[in-house]
Amino acid sequence: MASSAQSGGSSGGPAVPTVQRGIVKMVLSGCAIIVRGQPRGGPPPERQINLSNVRAGNLARRAAATQPDAKDTPDEPWAFPAREFLRKKLIGKEVCFTIENKTPQGREYGVIYLGKDTNGENIAESLVTEGLATRREGMRANNPEQNRLSECEEQAKAAKKGMWSEGNGSHTLRDLKYTIENPRHFVDSHHQKPVNAIIEHVRDGSVVRALLLPDYYLVTVMLSGIKCPTFRREADGSETPEPFAAEAKFFTESRLLQRDVQIILESCHNQNILGTILHPNGNITELLLKEGFARCVDWSIAVYTRGAEKLRAAERFAKERRLRIWRDYVAPTANLDQKDKQFVAKVMQVLNADAIVVKLNSGDYKTIHLSSIRPPRLEGENTQDKNKKLRPLYDIPYMFEAREFLRKKLIGKKVNVTVDYIRPASPATETVPAFSERTCATVTIGGINIAEALVSKGLATVIRYRQDDDQRSSHYDELLAAEARAIKNGKGLHSKKEVPIHRVADISGDTQKAKQFLPFLQRAGRSEAVVEYVFSGSRLKLYLPKETCLITFLLAGIECPRGARNLPGLVQEGEPFSEEATLFTKELVLQREVEVEVEGMDKAGNFIGWLHIDGANLSVLLVEHALSKVHFTAERSSYYKSLLSAEEAAKQKKEKVWAHYEEQPVEEVTPVLEEKERSASYKPVFVTEITDDLHFYVQDVETGTQLEKLMENMRNDIASHPPVEGSYAPRRGEFCIAKFVDGEWYRARVEKVESPAKVHVFYIDYGNREILPSSRLGTLPPAFSTRVLPAQATEYAFAFIQVPQDEDARTDAVDSVVRDIQNTQCLLNVEHLSAGCPHVTLQFADSKGDVGLGLVKEGLVMVEVRKEKQFQKVITEYLNAQESAKSARLNLWRYGDFRADDADEFGYSR
Repeated sequence: MASSAQSGGSSGGPAVPTVQRGIVKMVLSGCAIIVRGQPRGGPPPERQINLSNVRAGNLARRAAATQPDAKDTPDEPWAFPAREFLRKKLIGKEVCFTIENKTPQGREYGVIYLGKDTNGENIAESLVTEGLATRREGMRANNPEQNRLSECEEQAKAAKKGMWSEGNGSHTLRDLKYTIENPRHFVDSHHQKPVNAIIEHVRDGSVVRALLLPDYYLVTVMLSGIKCPTFRREADGSETPEPFAAEAKFFTESRLLQRDVQIILESCHNQNILGTILHPNGNITELLLKEGFARCVDWSIAVYTRGAEKLRAAERFAKERRLRIWRDYVAPTANLDQKDKQFVAKVMQVLNADAIVVKLNSGDYKTIHLSSIRPPRLEGENTQDKNKKLRPLYDIPYMFEAREFLRKKLIGKKVNVTVDYIRPASPATETVPAFSERTCATVTIGGINIAEALVSKGLATVIRYRQDDDQRSSHYDELLAAEARAIKNGKGLHSKKEVPIHRVADISGDTQKAKQFLPFLQRAGRSEAVVEYVFSGSRLKLYLPKETCLITFLLAGIECPRGARNLPGLVQEGEPFSEEATLFTKELVLQREVEVEVEGMDKAGNFIGWLHIDGANLSVLLVEHALSKVHFTAERSSYYKSLLSAEEAAKQKKEKVWAHYEEQPVEEVTPVLEEKERSASYKPVFVTEITDDLHFYVQDVETGTQLEKLMENMRNDIASHPPVEGSYAPRRGEFCIAKFVDGEWYRARVEKVESPAKVHVFYIDYGNREILPSSRLGTLPPAFSTRVLPAQATEYAFAFIQVPQDEDARTDAVDSVVRDIQNTQCLLNVEHLSAGCPHVTLQFADSKGDVGLGLVKEGLVMVEVRKEKQFQKVITEYLNAQESAKSARLNLWRYGDFRADDADEFGYSR
């Protein structure tokens, strides 16, 4: 919440209360309000402020439903006029306040002023002057503020204002009505004429509690024709917001809460009223749709009296711009025509054993469920380990066999679809989960009914219906006959044999397992795989059948447009053509059998390499179709010429990622005269480790043979005299031997001892770190100590570049360096020394290309400008590369020069 501290007074005087500011969100009573701050990336913080030294009457309160014997509490005299006085004066206005007292329970009492400073109207004094509040009993007037309240009260008494007027104030009491006996009659009696009201509470973006005037009916109003994301109540009483539920609620609150509005009562749903809320600034129903906070709902759009087409148009506006709840929306080009129940479509994906995704002739995708069959499912409650996450495809018996049967028979093939029925959406019950609307059909290929084939092999069962239920397959009898044959022959689900078990290891993101698996995949050359999932144009999940494992695979040699990402408080839009690239890859390889060549892996445990589909290289195909650009790391690949040729052809067509491509004239860089020569003495090194802060460790190539000889002798010695497990007690800073995941012993240094089971070690010859149990450590034999051969891993940092502060951006840069240089030989030149470690430039051993300059060219890092004259030539080269990356909006620069960005991240303008 925005606040400012104003200091004053002498150093020996009392402390001046801090003046804080906020926007009044809600008036709770005549002496309490809720203020909020400015939105910053989400709904703003709130706090309740109670007025010091004054008391106003308590408002009516409904008895709690959980206490059947409790009674409703009525208004106290003048309580509602006091609330209304503050509501009309303060709602939506900026106020400032000082906190004078805070109770142990956290209630805050203070003085509130209208406006930006304490020169504004004192709210407590205004209330007392109008006779709507009194000074608290027992309060002594011992300071100017309290004296002023006393004077205001005397003025109100003299003028007989408010509670000091004649009578007992009974005319200020409301006859609140919390329920309506006949809601339908109540709605009809208003004949859809606007009713004056005050919005008292906002439950979510499209449901409010309103006080209807002048009869004081307190009713729940649901906005006709729309529904916003809601807050789902959990079993423990907590609420879980759906995506954008909090933002939609704030959108409605900031415009309607405790505002004077008019409501058109249009229909009723139980005790809830369906209606349209009109505010002088507009119709909230249409605004919510237009901002992407709500969607149209068919069940209530018919009662909307101001034209359903307006709501559809507003929703379409949000969909076209992919606002908020529509961020992943893909516009359909056609709806299923009931008259055209038969069509031919191409199978793009098998979802499970009873559903497929097909591509229509119009280009649209449609999910088709096979009529009247049920896929394999887990039987009983205790069949699954509760501590293990269920993977239906592998853990449900025969699900994998059923999926594979459909995948091999259908993927990429054209099938005949005959729609049998549309199964409407169904809500969740205690035993059955919710289902969305389903198009159920009979699918045939080459005259074979796929559902019947599945059932006959015992890979699915037939659903039983009520006698009067006509929503079933047009070949239902054939399905029953096929099931009878499967049962008789003991096929699949009906077999009495042990169910097949699929032990599939998922090593996606598991760095340790991936490191162990990498050499095997590299030696294997081309490996067979099935594409299980497409995350983006160049990121896929693969199943390797021979190795029975799942891996995440990144396409080498290309830079594919990045897709949209959800970040805390905002949605980061995807780069242009990211969705097209993803769709291209999905259509080409999803659930197809492919071949992959693994070249390396990144820090996250994702493998990098080349993927071939029907003899074609997917990286080349993406470049060829102008959906990716060639990455400089492709230079060392045998596919580099093919990629360059495809990119050149795509550039000439000026389509998609090259739509705005123009050949840039080569600019000559004017060399800067150097008074002092830069020392360039490159030596060969072997890069062994890249850290998360973009430092790296190298071994000197010249001493490499000494290390190999020492390691060989040390391991022979350890094999002859193996350490006794548990005999070594590690101490911080001590050199030792440690057994790595490959089962070999290496020299290490103890960095931290958390417990015998958790010892942090640093491998002194390689630069990597690991947490090991002390049972995998031992005493370093003196014959192999650092006196015999010093630690071989030396730490360095890149010169002339700035490591990104943003975690995602830094990870991108680290991943790029890992792909390029880890476990490779490079050339190193020390440029300058610093407190941490020497700063150097690295060159690729073969091309002599500058690794740091390559990172700048790709927009992965920024240039660190140094003033030394000997570096000016190389700094100029780096800065020119940075400008090129900025012009091409690469990576860090994808949204322009972010260093001057001061935009309002929440998306609202005042």
